Amino acid sequence: MEIYQQLPPEAVKIVLVLFLSFLIGLEREEHKASKSGYSFGGVRTFPLIGLIGYSISLIAGQQMAPLATGFAVIAAFLLLSYWKKLSAAEASGVTSEMSGLATFLVGALVCYDHFWIATTLAVASLLLLDLKVALEKLATTIAPQEILTIAKFLLLSGVILPALPRQEFGQFHINPFKTWLVVVAISTISYASYVLQKVTKGQGGVVLAALLGGAYSSTATTVVMAKRAAREQHPHLFAGGILIACGVMYLRLAALLALFNHQLMLALSVPFLVLSGSAVVVGWLWSRRADKSTEDVQRESEPKNPLELLTAIMFAALFLAMLVVTQLAVTYLGRGGINVLAAIMGIADVDPLILGLTQSAGTLTPVNVAAGAIVIAAASNNIAKGVYAYSLADRKTGTASLLLLVGLATAGLIPLFWLM
Repeated sequence: MEIYQQLPPEAVKIVLVLFLSFLIGLEREEHKASKSGYSFGGVRTFPLIGLIGYSISLIAGQQMAPLATGFAVIAAFLLLSYWKKLSAAEASGVTSEMSGLATFLVGALVCYDHFWIATTLAVASLLLLDLKVALEKLATTIAPQEILTIAKFLLLSGVILPALPRQEFGQFHINPFKTWLVVVAISTISYASYVLQKVTKGQGGVVLAALLGGAYSSTATTVVMAKRAAREQHPHLFAGGILIACGVMYLRLAALLALFNHQLMLALSVPFLVLSGSAVVVGWLWSRRADKSTEDVQRESEPKNPLELLTAIMFAALFLAMLVVTQLAVTYLGRGGINVLAAIMGIADVDPLILGLTQSAGTLTPVNVAAGAIVIAAASNNIAKGVYAYSLADRKTGTASLLLLVGLATAGLIPLFWLM
């Protein structure tokens, strides 16, 4: 510490510039050694570029013209280097030259005390340079439609969401920003599960499919597994997988409550986590029971892309409708009306109702009333999925699934005893 205090004020900055630019130059030196022909820069050139960027910034002070001129001069030298490279080969990359410009900026940023940004820029440059093979392989494996999917997600979260007003309108206190934030949250959770299912395609078998599918949509996963069970001879495996998916639903709901209503999260997070863990463990144990068929069962279902703009708009409309209906039920029907609505909506889709309750709980709706309605909706949804499984699967799988899900629904109603 005493040595550090005795150093000139600019000494630490110069050392940092040399260190960061040397790392970039070292990576380029290794690249040059593994490649025949002309290649720009190495362990001496890049530190010099970094020092030039630092020195020009120090001399220029707050004037941008000298710094811009220095940047243009360095860019001109790098352009000459790239021209020489092109004259020696028909096709050649410009990565080394671009990393030279980045090194110049690292020196300038350090001079202006932007140490974190300079370090981040240097580390990002190193990663992009060193991971060339992995990144190029990734680019060839990503389907074109997946790039469009990412663009849709950015449209939902980065373009539409910030542009919406953050204030309430009308007697139902509709907040456009919060409404679309709900859409983005649901899309994010579903998309994360969708990506994991894509990445782990062909791996893990039915149990992993159930875990990931439960985060995506436990209802859709139940239907897919029930249909497949009808043609397979693995009743224990598929019934256990269906229970696992429905158990993960409680974990998904707990995450949504944590995002949108802290009071509801405190009221329901513990029972929901217990229900989720118990269902997953029991489902896994059930799936381990021996079936007549000993053949391995592989994953074969492909999840549907959840990031469709029309789907997002429809969900937003349904969410708003449930928000209005919930508030009307609270005003005119009381607790009984909310509970009946929750039981009915649980048959179809619990997300719009539950997220609507997160917006009104603690203000228009008492927290214990909203929490009780969420518990009822989740239980109703599990019974509905049990009926789906019983109708679509073979008799053994369907019966086991129905009994397991009725048991989960019954256990899921236990929190009502302290929420009444």
